[in-house]
Amino acid sequence: MVQISGYSEYNLIRKHRVLESILLFLAVQAVPLFAQNSGNIDDYLTVKIAVMGPGTELYYWWGHIGLIVELNNLGESRLYDYGLFSFNNENFFLNFALGRLLYSSGVSRTKPNIDRYIATNRDVTVYTLNLPRETKEKIWAFAEESVLPENRDYWYHHFKDNCSTRIRDIIDYGLDGRFAAAFYDAPGRFTLRQHVRRHTYHSPFFDWLLNFLMGQNIDTPITVWEEMFLPAEVGRAIENFTYTDDAGSECKLVGGVEVINRAINRPPVLDRPRRQWLRELVLGVLLAALLLAVMIVKGRGKRAAEILWGISQSLLGLFFGAAGLVLFFMTFFTNHDYTYYNINIIYINFLILAAAPLGIRYCTAWNDFDRAWYGYLLKILWSYVLCFGLLSLALRALPWFWQQNQVTLVLVLPFAAVLSFLPDLILRLKRGIFWRWFN
Repeated sequence: MVQISGYSEYNLIRKHRVLESILLFLAVQAVPLFAQNSGNIDDYLTVKIAVMGPGTELYYWWGHIGLIVELNNLGESRLYDYGLFSFNNENFFLNFALGRLLYSSGVSRTKPNIDRYIATNRDVTVYTLNLPRETKEKIWAFAEESVLPENRDYWYHHFKDNCSTRIRDIIDYGLDGRFAAAFYDAPGRFTLRQHVRRHTYHSPFFDWLLNFLMGQNIDTPITVWEEMFLPAEVGRAIENFTYTDDAGSECKLVGGVEVINRAINRPPVLDRPRRQWLRELVLGVLLAALLLAVMIVKGRGKRAAEILWGISQSLLGLFFGAAGLVLFFMTFFTNHDYTYYNINIIYINFLILAAAPLGIRYCTAWNDFDRAWYGYLLKILWSYVLCFGLLSLALRALPWFWQQNQVTLVLVLPFAAVLSFLPDLILRLKRGIFWRWFN
């Protein structure tokens, strides 16, 4: 959930890394001496946190963050980025699918980076940290070491190890653990799923897909420390944070906040998640109503309705079967641990792909026996989806199941009910038991 940030420029800088490091080392040795002679030893170094808002592409939706170190007397500003990746990396897409994505940290000039975020219409807010000189030097030394070739790469995790958590940990390192002490056990505002949905609500398809793929591990209460997998949450935490310095004085961590840019006409991040399952419920009921109308017309012997009935089931089977196949793969064959223990897999899985060929065979069959046979198999398939979907709903009453999968249930169950044996059962009950009520 972090994005490409200055990677091409970073690669260019990396080619000259040895010479740059030598020059920087000499400059570092000279700066404090020069600053001391000019009476500004505490002012030669400024440390800032830059928080960037969401972008347009999916992997930009959760924002970005960077560490800025300014060498005031040299007029140099460096941005340390812990969210670097490239689509050109070897086996990038395979590694991404397997959850084994290697990210990098790097350093480049601050202004081109910030200008790029402004040019792509993204929020940019910069927090100047109020820290003693020794702490700033400590953070800077750590940042320089973290971008060395032997240290720059790490295995990315969406929630536990990303650009944002790395900045969070650097702040804590500079404050000797005082940052973690304040937030490590402090109750968070929302679960991981709710935080994700605050950023995906504006795209119904991806909002549903991501929620379908994520299992129950992200539905437990989390701490403020864990919430800082999001860049904006780091900004939120540091803005009002105070710490006790070595002299025993209470200090605000943030000495100043500068809003560099505000995005125009970009969907805002929600302050709190919405109950978005109502949107999926409306769509599920609408699909069920349309299928019910086709079924009624089909019962009158209309060939066009039979063709539409079969094609509709093929398309539904293809879409949900493919989604189930992706979930099955991510659950059992990848390191995407946030997809583990996903109860959706018991009723939406690769078995539903069978509806695709069965629906085609149904609508292309020219004799009643074949059509009835393929229709029977389709009803078995959708009855399985309906029954196990209801089972997943019932299992939530047990203490071992707590996944918030309403968005999938309310979308799938209505049309699965229409396509299952349920209408036949209702019709049989009408004829055998309640015929007096309907005549």
